[in-house]
Amino acid sequence: MKNDRKTLFDKVWDAHVVEKIPDGPQIIYIDKHLIHEVTSPQAFAELEARKLEVFRPEQIIATADHNVPTLNQEKPIRDELSRNQVHQLTENCRKNNIELFGLGHQYQGIVHIIAPELGITQPGMSIVCGDSHTSTHGAFGAIAFGIGTSQVAQVFASQCLLLNKPKSMRITVNGVLNENVQPKDVILYIISKIGTDGGTGYFCEYAGNVFEEMSMEGRMTVCNMSIEMGARGGMIAPDETTFEYVKGKTFAPKGEGWDEKVAYWKTLPTDEEAVFDKELFFDAGDIYPMITYGTNPGMGISIREVIPAPQNESEEKALKYMGLEAGQTPSNIKVNYVFIGSCTNARIEDFRSAAQYIKGKSKSEAVKALIVPGSQQVVKQIYEEGLDKIFSDAGFQIRQPGCSACLAMNDDKIPEGEYCVSTSNRNFEGRQGQGARTILASPLTAAKAAIEGRISAFENVN
Repeated sequence: MKNDRKTLFDKVWDAHVVEKIPDGPQIIYIDKHLIHEVTSPQAFAELEARKLEVFRPEQIIATADHNVPTLNQEKPIRDELSRNQVHQLTENCRKNNIELFGLGHQYQGIVHIIAPELGITQPGMSIVCGDSHTSTHGAFGAIAFGIGTSQVAQVFASQCLLLNKPKSMRITVNGVLNENVQPKDVILYIISKIGTDGGTGYFCEYAGNVFEEMSMEGRMTVCNMSIEMGARGGMIAPDETTFEYVKGKTFAPKGEGWDEKVAYWKTLPTDEEAVFDKELFFDAGDIYPMITYGTNPGMGISIREVIPAPQNESEEKALKYMGLEAGQTPSNIKVNYVFIGSCTNARIEDFRSAAQYIKGKSKSEAVKALIVPGSQQVVKQIYEEGLDKIFSDAGFQIRQPGCSACLAMNDDKIPEGEYCVSTSNRNFEGRQGQGARTILASPLTAAKAAIEGRISAFENVN
């Protein structure tokens, strides 16, 4: 007898199938298309070259984030390439009647932060963007994934994509987390165990009480980094936490429309006895605050461990690039920069947790510490809640919204050979600047490193 039980992924995917090609790919309808200044210009140019129009501009939301400066945003952008890309986005949106939250707009910010906080991201949707960390939106029980420039053009022209259906995987984490463990630590732990290719070919659902008890901000952090283990995307089933977060947001359904949506969203969680192509289980009690020590997110250890011996030539090369040695303790690493921001960890909850630790302390004189909010709305919250004073008194610099020091596409680069404890998602060679050495961590671990000028365990912290 065939099992007709469906996973969350199956339910959302199947609801968006326009046409199935026998033994081949499927045409999937896209509910929301998010765009920014870096991956959209070529797609718009392709449309013009083929004399095609944007099919459904009302389904598209645009913002400027990747290479915008995080200082003096009210002034003209100094870098010519960045200035041209932002101008091009403005022009393309104007010509095609696309809503743009550009520099100076009250909703401007990192694309994967503004869409959820405005209620644009909703359960059961299909969402794409020319950016790999689109997986963030899966925290709402949406199918969300990054696409290439040619696919951006496809969605512009048809609001659809031709895709092979990925396999399904479920990662379950149950138990009680150790003290000072944040959602970033949970996903860094998982990636350290299964590797950067452990999720290749799969859409991953996160299940278990650890994810059920997380805030929406925490769930977004986890789903954001699904791509770092090779998965096509990550998802968490929508529940009361989800509904409470979305309710009342600017673009969320209202009145009867809201009740109808919630009734549908409640049908989305995975059916009991649904079968996944792959299942993995982890114990929350095994997870401690994490850092990376190499040049991919899979090279991770808890801050209580020592740097392990390299197992292959690639790991040897990574340690050499990082200037680290096997057996070295993380506390021996002298931190020069701390960056709290990016689409992984630039939400208000991230800054609250960092500020709570920092309050009444001063950063190390050896450290340059950047606080980069993910959106203008987060900026507003930081000032309304008085977090700005805590950061400023401790010697941290608050910047304006943007992708900032996550990637070397703007002015916020890390100098060659310097160590940066970063709440972003990638620690590749040169990711934060040529020769920069990136150590991924949670906002709490990053805040502690800024105060002490080194990475240390939390044993004596209440």
